[in-house]
Amino acid sequence: MSDLSQTQRATEKRKASLPFTLDDGRVDQELIFSIYDRLDTGIWIFDFDEKCIVWANRKALEITDAESLEELRARDMGSDMSHSVEQRLRQYQQDFTKHDVSFSEIWTLYPNGKAQVLQVVMSGIRLNDGRMALLCEGRPHHEQQPETLRSAEALMHTTVMISLFSEDGQPLYRNTAARAACTDLACTLWDHFIDQVLAKNVMGVLTEKATTKFVAEVRTSDGLRWHEITIRRCHDAVTGKPAFLLSEIDVTELHQTKERAQYLASHDALTGLSNRTYLKERLSHVRQTAKDNNLIATLYLVDLDDFKMVNDTLGHAAGDHLLQLVASKLKDLAGNNDIVARLGGDEFLICHLSSPESPRPDWFGQALLQAFASPHLIEGKPRHVGLSIGYAHYPADGTDIDQLMRHADLALYQAKSERKNKCVRYKEFMRKLRDKHMSLKKDLERAIRENEFLLYYQPIACTRTQRVVGAEALLRWQHPEKGLVSPDDFVPVAEETGLINEIGTWVSRNVAYMQSGLKLLNVSVPLSMNVSPKQLSDPTFVARMQSLPKETGCNANDISLEITESVLLGDIPHAYESLTKLKAAGYRIVIDDFGTGYSNLAYLHNYPIDGIKIDRMFMNDIATGGAIVKLILSLASALDASVVAEGVETVEQRAWLSENGCNRFQGFLYSKPVPEQQFIDMLQAQVRVAAM
Repeated sequence: MSDLSQTQRATEKRKASLPFTLDDGRVDQELIFSIYDRLDTGIWIFDFDEKCIVWANRKALEITDAESLEELRARDMGSDMSHSVEQRLRQYQQDFTKHDVSFSEIWTLYPNGKAQVLQVVMSGIRLNDGRMALLCEGRPHHEQQPETLRSAEALMHTTVMISLFSEDGQPLYRNTAARAACTDLACTLWDHFIDQVLAKNVMGVLTEKATTKFVAEVRTSDGLRWHEITIRRCHDAVTGKPAFLLSEIDVTELHQTKERAQYLASHDALTGLSNRTYLKERLSHVRQTAKDNNLIATLYLVDLDDFKMVNDTLGHAAGDHLLQLVASKLKDLAGNNDIVARLGGDEFLICHLSSPESPRPDWFGQALLQAFASPHLIEGKPRHVGLSIGYAHYPADGTDIDQLMRHADLALYQAKSERKNKCVRYKEFMRKLRDKHMSLKKDLERAIRENEFLLYYQPIACTRTQRVVGAEALLRWQHPEKGLVSPDDFVPVAEETGLINEIGTWVSRNVAYMQSGLKLLNVSVPLSMNVSPKQLSDPTFVARMQSLPKETGCNANDISLEITESVLLGDIPHAYESLTKLKAAGYRIVIDDFGTGYSNLAYLHNYPIDGIKIDRMFMNDIATGGAIVKLILSLASALDASVVAEGVETVEQRAWLSENGCNRFQGFLYSKPVPEQQFIDMLQAQVRVAAM
């Protein structure tokens, strides 16, 4: 106890002996202030939050050109403070709060408009209320070279991030912008980069080059950002040791815009899948993966059945929803290493990797079909989504991407023409068939230009009188090398390529001129012509037909348009509207080859049908009683539609038809199709016989 008392007495005696303590042991503030006032260094305390000086010594008053401390404290230092200076001061406040550090910088103050260049040492000091303030020690900076002053000022205010690091990556200096972006004072050069491999490579480049420039993702106080960075090898001006000088510009928005542009250029905006542009590069990679790992890469081309009808009947929004639904489903079914892409329209591609031990080569294609076997909700309504799939294996069906794409496309074309097998693998005959079609297409284009088509007319006769009561116009092609070509040999290609619209225009115009010509010869009979579903889908078809009577002088009432049953089943958008307009223009609407499709009384009743042609296949039914033909005749009677029986080849068939109420027939029994002039001669001969 006595030892402690002796220690306390010694301490009190030492305090009492200090020159700045009073008799009661308190610090003599007046003495301390007088000491500060004698210093040749300006000292002041700056309140970060209030942006004012709360205390200053005499030298600081002199530097700031202040008459008194009261006058200096009354100044609002934030009124003309630049954003860069305010940002820098906030950085100091944060750094002093977290770390016991100090900074020495060259600052230029402007008291009453006069520039004062100072070397200022700054550190943190707590105010009585616990807030962090700035303690400044400022001396005039004697080396006031203009370049030095201006560069210091520029470094303070520039938005370019400038920082200096030692050779081992430790920070030596950061300007205001760099400090604002920095996550931590101790953050090293290596911590700055997200991609450490990139950082290592950059350092490798700097061993050979003095400067390098690149764009990299970095850590910042605003999170991960993209900076354009220039790094230069240099020396620290203080120590003379090797260092790295960095200048950085934030290019995040530009980088994101560029990435977005690249994404949009390589992906389908509607579905988010890869598009055709990006596909080739990715396919090459997958093909190489298959080769390296002994896997089978299969290219599947997927096409939606009746997609156009969805667009036309439910609207484009429903069509877009369907495409998004299919895209999502395909992505779910595909493997992690597979590619799913939208090639355009309603066509998709999947490149699927599988093991050679797979149970069957088309198992994945069959899985796709099965996934769409049940109806899906489109715009809130259940709807069946049909797929057609063509596929080709690598390397069995092609060794390069272009070849595989062509072969899968040929298989898809075959699948679309199939009713049952909707997943078809490429076979060599498909290529030969397509080559033949392409050659035929070129020939057809020439035939249109050179007017190589002819019309033959097959008479329609009365079953009782055997007089000609009409005729069907049938197209023929007078090929310069092959001779007369039947429509069965070229119309499918014409429909596939769209040339049928041009050919159909030629047919309708010539039939119209033929009908008006027969009127002038006083041998007029009704004529009929076939209209392809493709023609009826052409938005200009109805308008052309409406203008024909005025253009050619024909009588539309004596021209029948023969359509297939598929038109009535919804395959053709706006079919009802088109047929109604044609009917209003005077044309008769006839169902050709009736009984071979799937139409029923409900379908027929909803359309403006004038006539039915019984398909030739039912003529054989007559020999066993003709039950089907009788049913068709009853149906026609209920619809108040005329009937023509096709393919009549025997007298017995004609007699049966007459007895059962079918008054018109067409077939080899009466006449094969004949050239135009021969048909005219036939009509004129009939008129002469009648006049005898």
